[in-house]
Amino acid sequence: MIRFTKSTLPLSATLALGGLLLTGCMGGAASLGGEAPLTPTSRYSLQVEPGLDRIALAVHEAGLSTNQQAALSDLVNRFAMEGAPTLVVEAPAGGDPVASRAAWNVKAGLMAAGAPDHMIRVVSYAGPDPRAPILVGFETLRAVVPQCGTQWGSLTRTGDNQSASNFGCAVNANLAAQIANPRDIVSPRAMTPADAQRRAVVFDNYAKGEQTAAVREELVSGLRTSSAVD
Repeated sequence: MIRFTKSTLPLSATLALGGLLLTGCMGGAASLGGEAPLTPTSRYSLQVEPGLDRIALAVHEAGLSTNQQAALSDLVNRFAMEGAPTLVVEAPAGGDPVASRAAWNVKAGLMAAGAPDHMIRVVSYAGPDPRAPILVGFETLRAVVPQCGTQWGSLTRTGDNQSASNFGCAVNANLAAQIANPRDIVSPRAMTPADAQRRAVVFDNYAKGEQTAAVREELVSGLRTSSAVD
């Protein structure tokens, strides 16, 4: 015979308590709530943010100084490394002939430093003075490195069946820090043109019935014989 003491809970209360404990173990979220991503790997995606690389050049009646020419040369080098589409020369509005001439001198200086003519654009801006500095620059892009680990959900609570709040963050942070040209994040690079000269050689050899593949160098013990030092 089973005796129930005063401390014994009724069966219904026991079942309710067990359900609460089970909910506490299985419920909750590791993702810290919020709108769920479309896929587990899309919570953190590679992104870029715009910037500006621009210098200001004082207007001189005698033309560009040596320091200004050196600054333009450095700017063109950074422009080539960035891969930006356009170099913009901004002249102060107001119709001052010296400032206007200086703007075109700046364009000539950019071309002399190696910038293509079709990639340079001369515009005007509302400056505080008709002989305000000439502004020269281009738009830049910088990869955004996400900050991981600022918040953590419970990795043992997967009741919402979603990925953890930091899932994929470290991978994309490493990629953003290593990508040399952030413009590759926005769109793929255009294909380089085919080597027409090499293609013509292959077609010519094929028409003659000769070998079309390039001649491979003979290997001796894993070393190219052509690389041996006499």
